[in-house]
Amino acid sequence: MNKTIRRTAAFSLLLVLALLLRVSWVQEVDGKALADDQYNRRNLIAQYANPFGDIIVGGRPVTGSARTSSPDFTYKRTYTDGPLYAAVTGRLSQVYGANQLEGIYQGVLNGTDSRTRSLLDVLTGRTGKPGDVLTTIDPAVQKAAYNGLGNKNGAAVAIDPQTGNVLAMVSTPSYDPSKIAGGSKADARAWQRYSDDKSQPMSNRALRQTYPPGSTFKLVVAAAALQDGLYSSIDQPTNSPNPYTLPGTVSQLTNENPAAPCENASISTALEYSCNTVFAKMAVDLGQDKVKAMADAFGFDSSELDIPVRAAQSVYPTKMPKSSLAQTGIGQFDVRATPLQMAMVVSAIADGGKLMAPHMVSEVTDGDGKALRTFDPKQTSQPISEHTAQQLRQAMVSVIQKGTGTNAQIPGVEVGGKTGTAQHGVDNGEKPYAWFVSYAKDSSGKQVAVAVMVDDPDAVRSEISGNGLAAPIAKAMMQAALKSS
Repeated sequence: MNKTIRRTAAFSLLLVLALLLRVSWVQEVDGKALADDQYNRRNLIAQYANPFGDIIVGGRPVTGSARTSSPDFTYKRTYTDGPLYAAVTGRLSQVYGANQLEGIYQGVLNGTDSRTRSLLDVLTGRTGKPGDVLTTIDPAVQKAAYNGLGNKNGAAVAIDPQTGNVLAMVSTPSYDPSKIAGGSKADARAWQRYSDDKSQPMSNRALRQTYPPGSTFKLVVAAAALQDGLYSSIDQPTNSPNPYTLPGTVSQLTNENPAAPCENASISTALEYSCNTVFAKMAVDLGQDKVKAMADAFGFDSSELDIPVRAAQSVYPTKMPKSSLAQTGIGQFDVRATPLQMAMVVSAIADGGKLMAPHMVSEVTDGDGKALRTFDPKQTSQPISEHTAQQLRQAMVSVIQKGTGTNAQIPGVEVGGKTGTAQHGVDNGEKPYAWFVSYAKDSSGKQVAVAVMVDDPDAVRSEISGNGLAAPIAKAMMQAALKSS
């Protein structure tokens, strides 16, 4: 064999080997990537080929499956009381995708998760038997929150302080995920209608939106003052002028009620009358590092708060002048919080200073009911001591019994709370948010912590208050949680 033929043969062999390597790469690597691609229509067809597993509330499914006339997608998702539970379930749409619990556990719910597939399923390329997602939501508390908010823009969250179980998660106005679950023209029109709605019904205000918390943040400042030793008890007089001149300015901060005894008021009296001057001065006396440390201990500034749906990051600002620091003491300036975050603050106070990780899923199961994962109570931090928590509860009870939160009183039940009216917009030109945070504890020791935020554009500005708009909703939620009448 001459030299030219040998070289040609060797080059041809190299080409064959390269081709074999490329084919193997395409089949083993690129093939898997293509198969797993979210836009692979075969994957979508497989996901909708069988009935789905369900999201369970109070032992009953709030989701379902219905046959379609589509040649590709055999089934679509249905929802029982869709608007009531939309902030919990999220959506599962053939066209617009999935989010919240539907998105996080999509593989389990449609049987494509490896944990739901048997060896035979894997060998034959079939999907497994769909599993279920069991939530911690209490239907009675959820309905109380939803009915209380009605058509108002707002949100409500309820937490069991001892376990971290989320008992209610409501955002209004809501939407019906069933209306956008399919691929019809009617689904497209519903999606467009929801998307164009200025009230943003598909936004989760309870979990994914942040707001100035207003006077409810005074609980965090009071906790920092007591824990740091700035004041030894809730009954000790504070060093608080009335009015209070913001440091470095000539601007005077006053109180909503001119007749309130806010000058040098104790923490208890200042919470009872919601004295702005006391907590603005207190924040300055503490300094921003100490206030921020306390806020962060309660969960602010965490970018990875998953319940398991990720919450928006609540924020306590830094690098600000003392005049702005004073405003943060009353939950203004750039302080931002989700309703979930403020429920967490009250939850820790209610449970002796322990902050339990909030979660709204108790168990994920396979198609045979076998647990794939369980979520046990877990303590995330201890923002305050038991003694500080006890003092704050005592002051919060005074707010309900004789202060600004009387609309949340429940006979025979210990109720503590804090109202808030948060200004916002350019030059505070928008109508304020009405806040109410509270806890309730019955004689058996059963507890619940609640946060309610109402943004009512139709309300008369002078009539917007946490006690007037938000407290009755919180009361109904607490009664439902404690099963009291």
